[in-house]
Amino acid sequence: MTPAETAEPPVVTLAALYGTGGAAVGRRVAERLGVEFLDRPKPADAFAAADDRPRSRVDRLVSNLARVADARTATADPVERVGFDEHRLRGELEAFLVRSSREGGVVLGRGGAVVLASVQGALHVYLGGPRDGRVERVMDRERVERAEAEHRVDAHDRARREYVRDFYGVDGDDPGLYHLMLDALALGLEGCVELIVLASGHRAATTADTRC
Repeated sequence: MTPAETAEPPVVTLAALYGTGGAAVGRRVAERLGVEFLDRPKPADAFAAADDRPRSRVDRLVSNLARVADARTATADPVERVGFDEHRLRGELEAFLVRSSREGGVVLGRGGAVVLASVQGALHVYLGGPRDGRVERVMDRERVERAEAEHRVDAHDRARREYVRDFYGVDGDDPGLYHLMLDALALGLEGCVELIVLASGHRAATTADTRC
């Protein structure tokens, strides 16, 4: 069996600081990979009518999610995470995996690099950039004054970091969680998309090679 035949469908998680264009990057990556883009995990009722495909991939990940410890970073280093709303996040995870286990997917936010750390061949990406540059982007995109843009950038970044820390007990800016960390301001939309698509292909091929 060739690596192409054994490769899992492409799964990419994106962690994006505010003002880096995470949603735009995610949509373009999903288009290029030919998979669904999930801006945020869907509610549990999204998988109520799931079909009878083999569910070993889903079951394995849901059982991982149910545990409080034993999450792993992108570099396979163990990390600890705290207890959280298991039922809601189990639902969000399963809703995503029911679709992505067959055709792949790109998911933005919600600690995806931690929650989906055990997905074979998944690529975990961090989009960052200098605060001042992100503030200027927000000023231009959202038509607000600098003080308001600074407030929005700081508030969103803080909320994101607190969410990942409180739900998973990890630092969401830890490089160990990711395979690829990009300066989204320096590279621009298309530069980020090109690198992520390329890295996703290499990640899937490398994973397939280890199973052959």
